[in-house]
Amino acid sequence: MEKLEQEFAATVRAHERVIYKVCYMYATADTPLADLYQEVLLNVWKAFGSFRHECKASTWIYRIALNTCISFVRRRRNAPQLVALAQAADRLEEDDETEAMLRQMYALVNRLGQLEKSLVLLYLDDKSYEEISEITGLTVTNVATKLSRIKNKLRKMKTED
Repeated sequence: MEKLEQEFAATVRAHERVIYKVCYMYATADTPLADLYQEVLLNVWKAFGSFRHECKASTWIYRIALNTCISFVRRRRNAPQLVALAQAADRLEEDDETEAMLRQMYALVNRLGQLEKSLVLLYLDDKSYEEISEITGLTVTNVATKLSRIKNKLRKMKTED
């Protein structure tokens, strides 16, 4: 195995959970988790040789994963509708009550717009406002404002359900 391939494999292993979380957030019956994950890995591989280490690898991978998932969902939305034959397996290993709460949270988050969904995902992954700003290209103030509005929107959506 050549050095670049070894570095790629090590990087993917180190950030597999990050990639999976982003893909899980965008996965639907029409957009299977496995397809998103594969697409993200392909794009990370394509860009891996040009990664300049000007930011953390996790930030770089987040950016690729978010952009890939958003683009993939947009392409699927514009494509003819297909019937999904199988749904992606749920990798969460939580007790039933916690799993139900997580499913409810993901259902609410999935009703948000693409940018809002991305911001929530990064926030839930304990990224600082500065890191979120770097990944999304928004200002730190804009990140804080949008997250505050999103939290209020999610509270309202939860009470309406």
